[in-house]
Amino acid sequence: MGRRAVSQHFAAGDLVDFTASVLHRWGMPHPQAAEVADLMVEADLRGVDSHGISMLPQYERLVAEGRLDLAARPTVTTTGGGAAVVDAVNGLGHLAMAMAVSTAADMAARQGVAAVGVRRSHHFSAAGVFATLASARGMVALVCSTTRTRAVVPTRASTALLGTNPLALAAPGGDPDAPFLLDMSTSTVAVNKVKVYDQAGEQLPEGWVVDHDGLPVTDPATAHRQVRSQAGGGLNPLGGPEATAGYKGYGLAVAVQLLAGALTGSTFAPLRQATQVHDDIGHFCLVVDPAAFGDAAGFRASVDEIARTLRTLPATDPAEPVLVPGDPEWRAKRRRTAEGVPLFPVLVDLLTAVGERAGAPFPAHRARPVSPRPPGDPAW
Repeated sequence: MGRRAVSQHFAAGDLVDFTASVLHRWGMPHPQAAEVADLMVEADLRGVDSHGISMLPQYERLVAEGRLDLAARPTVTTTGGGAAVVDAVNGLGHLAMAMAVSTAADMAARQGVAAVGVRRSHHFSAAGVFATLASARGMVALVCSTTRTRAVVPTRASTALLGTNPLALAAPGGDPDAPFLLDMSTSTVAVNKVKVYDQAGEQLPEGWVVDHDGLPVTDPATAHRQVRSQAGGGLNPLGGPEATAGYKGYGLAVAVQLLAGALTGSTFAPLRQATQVHDDIGHFCLVVDPAAFGDAAGFRASVDEIARTLRTLPATDPAEPVLVPGDPEWRAKRRRTAEGVPLFPVLVDLLTAVGERAGAPFPAHRARPVSPRPPGDPAW
């Protein structure tokens, strides 16, 4: 294709300040705007470019359409035994999911295990950001979510029906800054990662996106339109076509829909009424305290031992050693904290325009160039 864009780098703190300012000018109170901004840019720091600050233009549209209430304050509406429900009140999912994980961790500290669902929510950044809120407290967390967009084509279907329905699992080891973290969509790739490749001008790998005939689409602009149009075709489930076990990703997507959607009472996207204003996205988290099993320190040591054993396996390419889930994110965070968060020019222009409309100037980029990296999320 020959038009790969060159990114500019921005200090994470500047992006947090900008994001918080925009959210506040849209109607979100200062403390909540700062919390959401931190959670959004945390995704960028980890290399999950598709779920961080790049979401601001979409949030702007939802606010303008009256579908997103930035002044909403989530509340815990029901509790019973080891379960609770958080009502996001049609606000951004970041605050509601942070509340859900905190509530579940508090309950698990008392009784060993807890599950909390979220209803009437919106997009909430990367699932792994929230799973690690619990691992930072020494607990294991499973986090998953439904999505607004019908983007994933079920195995043997020709039309997208499911969301990317992400899930994440975090577990603490000996290093509190680098827990085990599996953070993934149940599709081959996230919708917004296709967007990131479009912004970068980077050709998509074959197998990510298919047309209504099941044929691969690799041009990033065409693929992005294909996924967004919902007219036929879309993302493959995790695993790709049926011959390469895509039915497993399809099954995982439905499982997430049951936990984060059916269990919380949230709307299944294909059944959402045309007159329904709000997206009603559902989230779910399960938090387990290893101490309830008798030996929290022994659990952390086992996590480290498993990871160390995996990392020391002989690699097919010495330059590409075996990784453990979470390694790409923590390496990206160390690098981007020092060098800045890379943003492609198309996104910089979009964010600058968002800031101008909100009365919040976009920050200047860092002048010092750094080594180029592939666009989009880490491999996990």
